[in-house]
Amino acid sequence: MNNKINRSGYFSKGLFSRNSLTAFAFLAIPLAVYTIFVIYPVLQAIWFSMFKWDGLGPMTDFVGAKNFLKIFADPVFRIAIGNNFKIVFLSLFIQLPLALFIALIIARKFKGAVVYRAIFFLPYILSEVIAGVLWSFIYNPQFGIQNTILVEWIPFLADFPFLGSPTTVFYSIFFVMIWKYFGLHMVLYIAGLQNIPQEIEEAARLDGVNWWQMNLHIILPLLKPTIFLSIFFSIVGSFQTFDIVWAMGKGEPVNAAETMVTYMYKFGFQRFQLGYGSAVAIVIFIITLIVGLVYQKITASKDI
Repeated sequence: MNNKINRSGYFSKGLFSRNSLTAFAFLAIPLAVYTIFVIYPVLQAIWFSMFKWDGLGPMTDFVGAKNFLKIFADPVFRIAIGNNFKIVFLSLFIQLPLALFIALIIARKFKGAVVYRAIFFLPYILSEVIAGVLWSFIYNPQFGIQNTILVEWIPFLADFPFLGSPTTVFYSIFFVMIWKYFGLHMVLYIAGLQNIPQEIEEAARLDGVNWWQMNLHIILPLLKPTIFLSIFFSIVGSFQTFDIVWAMGKGEPVNAAETMVTYMYKFGFQRFQLGYGSAVAIVIFIITLIVGLVYQKITASKDI
C-alpha cells in the first residue's frame, strides 16, 4: 500500500506529473520541427562540407577540411566577407541613425503624420527582388535617372557609373538597402516612442528642456531596448544579404559587390560544387553565431 502511495506521489509530483507531461506534450512538436528544419540541416551541411560533391552523384571523394582551407584562401571570399561587415558598419552608422531621426520627427501627432509614415514604410513592403530590379532600371545609363533627372539637375553626375564600376557598385546597392529597410527600423522606433509616457515629456518641457535635450537625455535612454532590438535585426539582416545584390548584378563587376550568401549560391547552385557551397554555409553560420553571442554578451552587460 505504501509503495502504491509513494508511486502515486512520485507520479503526481515528480518528473511524470500531469503538469510535466503537459509541458512535454506542448514542447514535443516545436522541438521536432526545430530538429527537422534546423538541427538536421546544419548537421547535414557539416557532413556535405567534408566532400568534393556536385550534388548529383554519390559522395565518394572525402576531402575533410580542405574545403574550409580553400574558402579562406580565396580572395573573392575575403571580398565577400569584407562587404558583409561593411554593410553592418554602414547600417549601424547611417541607416539606423537616419531611421531614428525620421522617427523622432514624425512620431509626434501632426497633420499628415500618418501619410509620411506610410510613404517611408512603403519600400519595405516591396520584395527585395522587385526593389533590386526597380533600381536597376533607375540606375540604367541609357534610360534611367542619368538621362532624365541628372542630365537636367545635376549634370556632373550624368555619367556616374552606378552599377558599372567596381568602385561605385557596392555603395549604389547599399543606397537601395537604406531605401528598402530603413522604414522597418523607423516603425520599430515609432512603436517604442509611443510606449514612452507623455507625462515625462510634458514635465521636461515645463522644466525648459529643448527638443535636442529632450531626445538626447530623456527619449533615447528610454528607447534603449528598441534601439538594441533594431541593431540586432540590422546585424542579422546584413549577414543574410542576397536578393537585392543578386537582382542588381549578382555581385559584379569584378565581384566588387559580392556577399557571403551570393558567393555560396554561385558555388553551390550555379557551379554544382555543393560540398564547397556547404562549407561556405557553415562558415556563414559560425560567423553569424559568434557575432550573435558577442552581441548578446554586450547587451546583457548593459542591463537593458
